[in-house]
Amino acid sequence: MRTPALLAFVFAGLISLPAPPSQAEGIRPPSLRTAFRGPMAQHAPMVELAHAAKRLVAVGDYGTILLSDDSGRSWRQARSVATDTMLTAVAFTGPEIGWAAGHGGVILKTVNGGETWTLAHRAAPDMVLMSLAFETPERGIAVGAYGAALRTEDGGATWQAVPLGTGEDADRHLNHVAVSAGGTLLVAAEVGTIFRSADGGRSWSTVTLPIKGSVWRILGLGDGSLLATAMGGRLFRSRDDGMTWTALQSPTTQSLSGAVQLADGRVVVVGLAGTVLTGQGDGSGFSALTQPDRVNISSTLAVGESEVVLAGLNGITRLNLKNRTP
Repeated sequence: MRTPALLAFVFAGLISLPAPPSQAEGIRPPSLRTAFRGPMAQHAPMVELAHAAKRLVAVGDYGTILLSDDSGRSWRQARSVATDTMLTAVAFTGPEIGWAAGHGGVILKTVNGGETWTLAHRAAPDMVLMSLAFETPERGIAVGAYGAALRTEDGGATWQAVPLGTGEDADRHLNHVAVSAGGTLLVAAEVGTIFRSADGGRSWSTVTLPIKGSVWRILGLGDGSLLATAMGGRLFRSRDDGMTWTALQSPTTQSLSGAVQLADGRVVVVGLAGTVLTGQGDGSGFSALTQPDRVNISSTLAVGESEVVLAGLNGITRLNLKNRTP
């Protein structure tokens, strides 16, 4: 039986998972009080980052949503957020329309670039959603713990549960969903599992990497290939839209939770204990540095030619990689 203690790394140790649904009787639904607002919100634990055109948006604990209009140099809280539960995912389909998801199966929507967020959907109270992505403004998917997956084909007006795996794959923790350049849906999951759909989520196949740990993130690279980050510092690359994967050399054993490609082509991967890897544009030649505070980093976003914004246990920080090689 898997337990939350064995899954402490989920989103760099920021998220605790509930008991399996079969053991979740009596769980109280998450609070739908509005998020607390305070002057130190930038330092609240933050989990995920997204672009809303030129604006940056970050989501995290206590329903905190932060906005930056100066490439991450300064941040302010969203004016209103319809929940104070932990938010773990955020995605935008345009400069104004965006989505956030998290504990309690909560999915929020904004129509004004993140200034205010209303409740769009609320699934089971024991559900933890960990990632969401949209193929088009109408078609999106949210995934999470114990095989939870919700699909919308009407711009988020309704969400339906969909199965990704069968048998022992049916309740895999689903950590991250990405859309490849070719339009393929890819879901990074535990036990080296990647779920793949080339038909918009109507059917799914299972790809298994040669590892026992979780796959945490999948990133599409500029050359059309894919990079997967995993537990224990493992890195994998696919050149065939996620059908097969090749292991890459990694300079760390720290689990890796976030990845982004800079405007200059370099790839940045982040993870536990303040780990930051930089590599070449094809996902090779990685070297490592460690942030001085050694605080877990869950996500990263590129700003400018050689700078990144980091989200983690200490909130939001900005890192300049201009003189870092490769």
